[in-house]
Amino acid sequence: MTHTFYIGMSYAATGLVVLGLIIWVIADGKGRQRELRELEAAGVRRRSKTGPASDAS
Repeated sequence: MTHTFYIGMSYAATGLVVLGLIIWVIADGKGRQRELRELEAAGVRRRSKTGPASDAS
């Protein structure tokens, strides 16, 4: 095994891992967006503001 081959395969393996992670993050994000749409369709709403701290307990 030559040094050049070893380096090339290392870069290729790293590229595949990074590509796999990118695909995984995109797919997971789409899944979370789908879940949010389903929850909102069911009547569950996101709260961007909460009431006073004393009401939270």
